[in-house]
Amino acid sequence: MQKVQALYEYEIITKEQTALIDKAADCLASSFIGVDIAGKWVQEPMVGQLKIGYEDFYQFTKDYIDSTVEQGYCAVALDRNQNVVGVLAGDTNAPEIIGEDVFEGSFSDMNVILHVLEDVDKRFMADYKERTGKEMKDEEMLHLFMLGVTAEHERHEVIKQLGNILITKASSQGLKAVLAEATNPKSIRVMEKYHNMEKYKDIEGNYIVHKYEENSRLNGISSTIADGTYILIKEL
Repeated sequence: MQKVQALYEYEIITKEQTALIDKAADCLASSFIGVDIAGKWVQEPMVGQLKIGYEDFYQFTKDYIDSTVEQGYCAVALDRNQNVVGVLAGDTNAPEIIGEDVFEGSFSDMNVILHVLEDVDKRFMADYKERTGKEMKDEEMLHLFMLGVTAEHERHEVIKQLGNILITKASSQGLKAVLAEATNPKSIRVMEKYHNMEKYKDIEGNYIVHKYEENSRLNGISSTIADGTYILIKEL
């Protein structure tokens, strides 16, 4: 029987692979800002609502990858032409709560997204402390921060393989769990389906969620597109 060649290959990128880092940042920025893929519009709801521009977001994603790539949790999918068509970028840092605006100029609206993420992270860490009696530390959990897929074919397979690579590595390195902030229902569904992640409930049994309808800058996001940012978790 003739073996069917896989459409994509996968790898974890390193600091030395500067061209791949650039391509990964482009893939993430394109999918977050908004891109037409096989007739379907792909866009992150908050980025779309705030009309954040490509150049600013590209620099943000590149800075993130540059600062975390040595931890070994940035996986990419490459097509046969060595184009990056999928990225899952994460880190093992405990969530950092800055509590004030850090972005300026044309990128100042990114502060809105920062505060949404900090809101759910802060509540998660408070719940973690209540459950365990201690503060969350670096290198306890894998934090999946950004997922972007621009592949036209087998998109769910790309998401599945990227996640499998990083979650398997996290488990082998003794991390306790995988954590993510999911900003839309599509992200939640694929992470639930392919990686058995679940919407996190606090000690009182409530989901940790930042509702867009309660945010004056984000209440223009239709509830049919997304209702809020949730914490997802998977115990390892």
